[in-house]
Order: sequence, then C-alpha cells, then structure tokens
Amino acid sequence: MTNEFDSGYFDRIIQRAGTKSTKYDGRQAMFGKPDVIPAWVADMDFPAPPAVTEALIERARHPIYGYTLYPDSLFEAVIDWVQRRHAWTIKREWIVMCPGVVPSLNATVMALTQPGESAIIQPPVYFPFFSAVTQTGRTLIRNPLKREHGRYVMDFDHLEQCIRDANARLLLFCSPHNPVGRVWSPDELARLLRIAEKHDLVIFSDEIHADLIYPGNQHTMLATLEDSANRVITAMAPSKTFNIPGLNLSALIIPDKTLRKSITDVFNTWHVSASNPFSVTAFETAYREGEAWLEALRLYLHDTRDCVSAFLSEQLPQIKLIPAEGTYLLWLDCGALNMNDADLEHFFIQKAKVGMSPGTLFGDEGSGFMRLNIGAPREIIMQALRNIQSALS
Repeated sequence: MTNEFDSGYFDRIIQRAGTKSTKYDGRQAMFGKPDVIPAWVADMDFPAPPAVTEALIERARHPIYGYTLYPDSLFEAVIDWVQRRHAWTIKREWIVMCPGVVPSLNATVMALTQPGESAIIQPPVYFPFFSAVTQTGRTLIRNPLKREHGRYVMDFDHLEQCIRDANARLLLFCSPHNPVGRVWSPDELARLLRIAEKHDLVIFSDEIHADLIYPGNQHTMLATLEDSANRVITAMAPSKTFNIPGLNLSALIIPDKTLRKSITDVFNTWHVSASNPFSVTAFETAYREGEAWLEALRLYLHDTRDCVSAFLSEQLPQIKLIPAEGTYLLWLDCGALNMNDADLEHFFIQKAKVGMSPGTLFGDEGSGFMRLNIGAPREIIMQALRNIQSALS
C-alpha cells in the first residue's frame, strides 16, 4: 500500500458545514441545535478515493450532462469486484441497476407481496426496513435478534414460527447488520437458507456494508451458499464503501429470472432512472481504482473502533460497546446510565453535545441504546467521547 493513504490522510478535518450536508447542515432540524458533534447519518467525513474525484472532474469538463446509459464497463466493474473481493462469479444479466438500496427494498416488497401480506424484519435494524413494509400496506412481522453473551444472534426458532403464523414469504435481511455490527458466520447463513428452503421464503439481503469488515472477521455473501439461487436478492453498492452515498446508485444481483422480472417491472412503473453521468462515473471508478484507499480506510476504522472501546472501558464503563465486527457504526448499550429514552437523547444532545442516532429509531428493541458513527477523523470521535465523559461527571 502506498503512503498516500496513511493514517494522516484520514486524520485531516475537512469542513462540511455549508455544503448542504445532511449530517452537518441538518443538525438544527434533527437535534434542535447546530453545534452538536454529528455522529448520526451514515456517511463518512473522509474524502472519497482521489481516483473518483479525478474521474468526476474529468466528466464535468464535458459540458453536456444528458441522459446516460449504463456502459458495459460498469457491469464488468461490478462482476470483477464481486469475484475478487467475495469469490462470487456472477453474470451480467443478473445485475439490475437501482437508485439506491432503500428504493430497492420498497420495490422488492411491492414486487413479491400483495397489500396485507407479510414481510419479516429482524430488529433492531436499519429503520427503512420498517417503512418499506408499513408504507406499502404490508404487514410487518418482527423476528428480533437475541443477545447471547453480549453478542447478537438470530432467533431461528422464532423465525420459523413467524413464517408459519403469518404465512410470510419475504425476509428483509441485513448483512453485515446495521446497527448491531454483526458479520454473520457461514453456519448462521446456511441455517437461514435451510429455513428459507423449507418454507419457500425469499430473502432480500442488504449487503451494502459488505466491504467494511474488521480484521478477524470474514463477510460471506448469502447468495454464494448452496441452494440460494432462486431465493436470494443481493443489494450492494459502492456508496458506503467509498463514501459516495449522495450519488444514489446501487445494484441488485438477482440470479433468478422470475424474481428479477418482478422487481424490474416495479421499477419500470416508477419511471425513475438511476443513471446520471456522475453516478455512473463514480460507481465504476470506485470499484476499479478504489481498493488501496479502502484497505487503508479499513485499518483506520479498526484503530478508531479499538480507541473507542478502550476509552469506554477505562473512562466510561457505564456505556458498553457491543462488539463490532463490521460497518463504521457502533452500537452502544447505555442501559447503566439509568435514563429513559427521552432523557438519554436529551443528555447526549443538550449536555454532551453529541448527535447520535437514538436506538429506538431501529425499533423498540433499541431502547437504551445509541448508534455512534465513527466514520470521521479520530480526533472528532475522541472529542465526542470526552464530551460525554465531561457531561457525566
């Protein structure tokens, strides 16, 4: 790895306030005050890979920004990335380009269920999983994760009960899991697939954080396992990996032709094009030229996670860090602070001046928790922790 992306590269503080940034310029609307340290929205305060910026500048030099096709090279970049990083050989016709993972969630729910039918989620989980079901007139079925020895696991027995009781045919699955940070093991994924096969369940697998895994853990794409081809829809994107979420372009990988047609039919009714000259350029360039940047980022996030863990253990033992195996989102157990959820939010915002995502945003199962985004220069994250320490003392 070149020295271009040493720790100092990610330590640089880049001013984002005033750039129409949701994370920074949305603080007043979100928290009622503009001066909290923002650690909520899941984007990072690091510059995207230089190759991406250079490619966007070069594209911008052409002064016509018209309707844009998906080039062959874009699909090849996805195929190469998935093969190289995840040992999965996919075909071009399996790839459906989409305007983001959240629209893909909604399209899948609408394509594979009818109003009144059920879809299962596993809270605490990324909040659009809830709305993708409830706002489309479907019935939400909860299969909560369980905590065993301080670590979250799936409740497989309850999952089967949910499928039987609700006659559910769709599971919205998060892998790696946001917000609890689990990277599911091959054994867990294999058991999940056995249940899906037994009950004819289709799984939408949101793997947008698949490239952000900490050392000692290995992400397994669900669709690489045996007997997955006709029941797994994989969502992926470079947006979290390379910090380009504002460009709104993702991909679904759907080996099954019938499932693929059902979902593309929904997208076609929306008349929404995910392609624009900048999203296409950034998407392809990130997958082709961003790997060295990503490897450096993973090391930096790993060190930040460990710094947070050490600080909490030594200085803030009242707050417990759930072991994070992937993502740059940390799940903090604040139960020992003995505050209800409203008081917890008030404490962090008004007294500590740290803007995190409240655990209840991810379902009732998140009560007593906060989600901390560590995708920022380490000094900012450590200052947030010092703020909390000072507010508590």
